[in-house]
Amino acid sequence: MNKKKIFNDPVYGFITIPYEIIFDLIEHPFYQRLRRIKQVGLTHYVYPGALHTRFHHALGAMHLMTQAIEVLKSKDVEITEDEAKAVCIAILLHDIGHGPFSHALEHTLVDAHHEELSVLFMEELNDQFEGQLDLALEIFQDRYKKKFLFQLVSGQLDMDRMDYLNRDSFFTGVSEGVIGYDRIIKMLSVVDNELVVEEKGIYSIEKFLIARRLMYWQVYLHKTSLVSEQMLIKALKRAKDLATQGVELDCSKPLHRFLYNPVGPNEFKENRKELLTEFAKLDDFDIISALKIWRDHDDFVLSFLSKSILDRKLFRVELNNNAFGSDYKEKLRQKLVESLGSQEIDTDYLFFEGQETNSAYSTSKKEIKILFKNGEVQPMSAFADHGIHPKIITKYYLCYPKNIY
Repeated sequence: MNKKKIFNDPVYGFITIPYEIIFDLIEHPFYQRLRRIKQVGLTHYVYPGALHTRFHHALGAMHLMTQAIEVLKSKDVEITEDEAKAVCIAILLHDIGHGPFSHALEHTLVDAHHEELSVLFMEELNDQFEGQLDLALEIFQDRYKKKFLFQLVSGQLDMDRMDYLNRDSFFTGVSEGVIGYDRIIKMLSVVDNELVVEEKGIYSIEKFLIARRLMYWQVYLHKTSLVSEQMLIKALKRAKDLATQGVELDCSKPLHRFLYNPVGPNEFKENRKELLTEFAKLDDFDIISALKIWRDHDDFVLSFLSKSILDRKLFRVELNNNAFGSDYKEKLRQKLVESLGSQEIDTDYLFFEGQETNSAYSTSKKEIKILFKNGEVQPMSAFADHGIHPKIITKYYLCYPKNIY
């Protein structure tokens, strides 16, 4: 059987599967599940075209990885065939641990980060593929001697970011997110086992960093995306609260399993095969189906949140550069209680606050390194004339139903 298939990708055109094991991994149910998980959660409530999936994204990141490997090889960076295959596997599976609606429900259904679950999925697949993922796991967990391979998978210039910025801007139609990914990849090199960018690519890096900051405020942290995902989190938390009280909720078997049986990293490690198999049955459709059932539930909060999400009757969002005052919040909360006509309803599910942060560039992680023509290597933050500063911007938000006014 010919496993060197091609995919017609709307962003890059034809994507070729470089290795037979990549085809086999794509065919696995664990990976096929990513077709049913949206890349950017409920962002389609703002940008209707944002319906692309984790399946799209992982394939795109793998495609960019093959390009990066070829560029580095052309510059005499030593990368063996086994290493090239392993790093392609690592990037293909980097998001395999995501739950329904990607980041929206992380730590809500299960108390575990998606990267922890990705490692467990890779370990399970490694058992099923008789050790063929050993090197991919080493690279993914930053345990391999060639550190630049890990940086290609997880770093400030990794193929994950290259693809999601390019892909998310394509499907949302937000042109501010368009980056010169092809030029950046062509400017990559390796010095002292670390990934660097040649000096002539510095303006492409600057545009990349600015595009990332703009995409966060305009797409990922857009107030409508933010409130819809927070409402979804509140709905699931309310469902878990009711489950803890012994209230029976109709939903799919996999969702029922995780609503009524709290699971964290330790449980996954102790009972990896069974729990991962159950978790892999969960996707966006389980959540949407549950909301359609819960909209008619006797519990007012669960019903109200479910209907509001399904019908896009989203809460009002107030944004501020400073934390909201306690007097102002209490005044709004009282108005909410009055509008509901009941003192017994738990308003914490309907009136909530939080904060989001974003920065153009982070110096807390491995910095982007620039390689000059004289062979000198300097961190990106050293260039004051390029206007990229590691300042963290914080915005505070307050959410509540619109009908309290």
